[in-house]
Amino acid sequence: RKTAHLKHIKQRLIKVKEERQDLNEVEEKHHCSKTENSCSQSNIQVTEVKRPFTCCEIKPFTCSECGKSFKQKRSLDAHMMIVHIGKKPFTCSECGNTFTRKGSLKNHMLIHMGKKYFTCSQCGSTFSHKGSLWNHMKIHTGTKSFSCAQCGKSFTQKRTLNEHMLIHTSEKQLTCPQCGKIFTCKGSLKNHMLIHAGIKPFVCSQCGKSFTYKGCLKDHLLTHTSEKPFSCSQCGKSLSRRGSLKNHMLIHAGIKPFTCSKCGKSFTQKKQLNEHVLIHNSEENFTCFQCGKTLSRRGSLKNHMLIHAGIKPFTCSQCGKCFTQKKQLNEHVHKHTSEKPFSCSQCGIAFTRKETLKNHMLNHAGIKPFTCSQCGKSFTQKKQLNVHVRMHTSEEPFTCSQCGNTFTRQASLKGHMLIHTGIKPFSCS
Repeated sequence: RKTAHLKHIKQRLIKVKEERQDLNEVEEKHHCSKTENSCSQSNIQVTEVKRPFTCCEIKPFTCSECGKSFKQKRSLDAHMMIVHIGKKPFTCSECGNTFTRKGSLKNHMLIHMGKKYFTCSQCGSTFSHKGSLWNHMKIHTGTKSFSCAQCGKSFTQKRTLNEHMLIHTSEKQLTCPQCGKIFTCKGSLKNHMLIHAGIKPFVCSQCGKSFTYKGCLKDHLLTHTSEKPFSCSQCGKSLSRRGSLKNHMLIHAGIKPFTCSKCGKSFTQKKQLNEHVLIHNSEENFTCFQCGKTLSRRGSLKNHMLIHAGIKPFTCSQCGKCFTQKKQLNEHVHKHTSEKPFSCSQCGIAFTRKETLKNHMLNHAGIKPFTCSQCGKSFTQKKQLNVHVRMHTSEEPFTCSQCGNTFTRQASLKGHMLIHTGIKPFSCS
């Protein structure tokens, strides 16, 4: 077979050589003077010879699997490794990712080196590769140039389209046997399987905590040094991880690229979307056995259980008040300092809590996602809806310990308690 292949190449080369010789004989050009004189020699019509192929078009190396031809043997070898064998000989020493080409590995290493030469003019995000910046810009423009021929769904990146196409095609899919997640390359599946296997080869020398990936260990080490080298150019907030800064910048840009397919709600981070999706999937929810409250995250349930246990490990150094969560303490401290770091970009009102600002912004947007099933009235906050529902049910859960009077709202009870304490905070000027 090899002999026949070489014979075929030799015949084609001879044919090209003959054609070149004929072409040289026909294409005799004559020098004409700039005067009115025409060519000094007899006019010979130059004949245009159309060649069926040229030397540069010869692709003597053909793939035995799919028939694709290549000019060089190394191109054929690379094709065989990528498409048919799936071999990726170049491995990243930092994270274990594998690549088919050395150049691809070099480009990938820029990520670990922290070299990012391309900056987004819209939100300030930086990238190691120009192509990554182009893909990112599609988020701002809303361009989805890659469409599925099967169902018409559009995507911003070709990679995402290729992953989506696995749903329609009967091609061999790289599926995780543990959780069913689909991968397009074998290396990604291998790295993913480390999570299920519980393999964490990267150990912190400070506290002994171990990690699946080296990058995770690097991020963790910053928690011991309290170093936060990445600062936000918009608000000055410092973060320990570059990825955290990227996610934080999305807040200022107002970008929420992750949308829930169930209800249409959008999020700045994928993990926020994943947590939100659990609300729709009742099987994944975590329920408190004390009060029956349902939470979407295991961590949220753990924090919630501290309330029932009466554990309040975070104490205010100013007044001694204790809290179950650190963020509650941080919010409380602002009361002592009178600091209100969260300002509304619309009207300038400042708040001590980020959550309060978020709820306030809903008023400007006119968004009222919480609707009463009894009368159809809508509210910006769930707690407002809960208070309103008590009007229909006549429920008054807040009871005065002094006289037994009941109230629908906690604020009403607080106001009532001033009668018993004798406190009169309002004076006539």
